[in-house]
Amino acid sequence: MSVRRLAEPALQPASFAFSRANAAWAKKTINKYPKGRQQSAVIPLLMRAQEQDGWVTQAAIEHVADMLEMPLIRVLEVATFYTQYQLNPVGTKAHIQVCGTTPCMLRGSEALMDVCRSKIHPEQFHTNEAGTLSWEEVECLGACVNAPMVMVFKDTYEDLTPERLEEIIDAFEAGKGAKVTPGPQVNRIYSAPEGGLTSLTDEKALTKAGRARAAAAPKKTAAAKSKAAKVPPSNAAKPKTAAIETAPAIKSPAARKASAGKAAPSTKAAAPAKAAALEDKNRPAGIKKPAKPDDLKLISGVGPKIEGILHELGIYTFAQVAKWKKAEREWVDGYLKFHGRIERDDWVKQAKALAKGGEAEYVRVFGKKPR
Repeated sequence: MSVRRLAEPALQPASFAFSRANAAWAKKTINKYPKGRQQSAVIPLLMRAQEQDGWVTQAAIEHVADMLEMPLIRVLEVATFYTQYQLNPVGTKAHIQVCGTTPCMLRGSEALMDVCRSKIHPEQFHTNEAGTLSWEEVECLGACVNAPMVMVFKDTYEDLTPERLEEIIDAFEAGKGAKVTPGPQVNRIYSAPEGGLTSLTDEKALTKAGRARAAAAPKKTAAAKSKAAKVPPSNAAKPKTAAIETAPAIKSPAARKASAGKAAPSTKAAAPAKAAALEDKNRPAGIKKPAKPDDLKLISGVGPKIEGILHELGIYTFAQVAKWKKAEREWVDGYLKFHGRIERDDWVKQAKALAKGGEAEYVRVFGKKPR
């Protein structure tokens, strides 16, 4: 664990006092603990002090120590041990906590941190010039299935893209953070699958009445079977075995190869797979290979193989990538079968920085060297 120290004396306020409402809350909280154990309230009291001022000041630590009749060093130990306490001033409008643990990292949290470096400050725990925004990287925030995600104060914002995070930061900066809906930022409810439920879709079966009907169903089925048994065989309903009888047998590789090209019988035509065609109007315009092509591998997400494919498409320079419109990005993404990776890695923004000023401009924008 890194060393955590109090903010510089120049940043510390001269005094601290709970507001009237918070003082009443603190007294009530202390009284929840048994006699002789009131010092256990130190954690919630420090948290309430942070919620009041935005961060935990030295004066707040001293005030809590006096309230609980604790040695100052014991309260200081608590405040410096738990990373939930901010020991330096944070943004007055938003403090962005970006989860960098494995699930979020694999889903693009580094790109979210690049947004924070660009829009707020290149380093963590520093506010922007106006003092309204700050950010830090944190460990797991507990919504791994909706990675990547950030937390602003007590709310989480999940399933993020760099573009969506920029919009959220801009909203908080404009004082409209309350209008941003927390939780998933895509078409999903909480942690349910995107696009809607795939199981347990029968809500009636989940209700009390639905379960009662389900319990009664076997009796009705038995009665129906008894009634059906009295019907002459010629008029009796045939068992529903069509699905079993017509199910296609598993074919060997040789048989599959022999039957390739033959359309399988079906009542509904199968939709053809959609692929990115080279003659598509949305394909980015290529150019003749210049004498000295740009090193496209400097773009995060482009390796030697992808660079070779881009060259085959006539893409040789950062300036070309920087001018891609949405339709062109989607075409390239589909051609490369990237499933949205171009947007997540923000190739256009990277390419604009590299085209404008090379690696120096990239460092200025993203706070780190390319790749």
